[in-house]
Amino acid sequence: MARRPDIHHQADELASTLPPLLVAADRVAATISQGVHGRRRVGQGESFWQFRRYQSGDPAQLIDWRQSAKSQPLYVRENEWEAAQSVWLWRDFSASMHYRSVNDIPTKVERANLLLLALASLLVRGGEHVAMLGGDAPPGSGRAALHRLAVMIEEGRTAPDNVPAFVPLPRDARVVLIGDFLTPVEEIKAAVDRFAGRGVRGHLFQILDPAEEALPFDGRVRFEGMEGEGDVLIGKVEAVRETYLDVLAAHNRGVEAVAHSMGWTFATHHTNRPPETALLALFLVLSAGSGG
Repeated sequence: MARRPDIHHQADELASTLPPLLVAADRVAATISQGVHGRRRVGQGESFWQFRRYQSGDPAQLIDWRQSAKSQPLYVRENEWEAAQSVWLWRDFSASMHYRSVNDIPTKVERANLLLLALASLLVRGGEHVAMLGGDAPPGSGRAALHRLAVMIEEGRTAPDNVPAFVPLPRDARVVLIGDFLTPVEEIKAAVDRFAGRGVRGHLFQILDPAEEALPFDGRVRFEGMEGEGDVLIGKVEAVRETYLDVLAAHNRGVEAVAHSMGWTFATHHTNRPPETALLALFLVLSAGSGG
């Protein structure tokens, strides 16, 4: 009699075909999902939002044959309710996000990538649709949507912007923006204003290296600007530490005020802390703001 394939071997083979980031994100999401319950949404909505091209995996009954007959591609009709219940995700891919103060912690962008994909994993488990803000793919659910996000992230197919470029989203859509948000508050406000002005709800999730929060250096240190600011040589870092901490705290209060003024939320996470703690906070914020 043929020996049944070892299930663990099969699982290892399957995992080997997935992007490593997706495997890591699934592990983090699985830890959180044991303590929370997803919400599965029902209903199709009635208000038309847009046509989009048919993608592999879309149910055939969603194809709009009248629209498709006008051109070669098949088109799917999306209703506004469905789009509004989707979550658009974005993370800062600018040069400053590639910083880490010591080798045994992740860079800010590595942690942002992990949290973005782990959050997407949790959301689709609860029946939500997710998409990368500014990406070509429409909101999707299931493993296919997660795999698309992972490929986009690992291949770096996102713009290296400090704040997200504006994309028109349907009313009551939700966005999660992940970055260090160390760019001028005015630029952050301008970006948030455009989304909030269309009724979009959102969350700003700041990721910082612990050294950025504490400035733990002493003595003569040369700081190299990662985004073309140039280098700064400080003869005695401890002499400017208090001023630096005051400026950073004031900046973060400004970012938080921008979020709150638009009805958005704001939180900070440090890369030397467990990602599960940050993910749970993110997921609970979205769950609390998702309505009935």
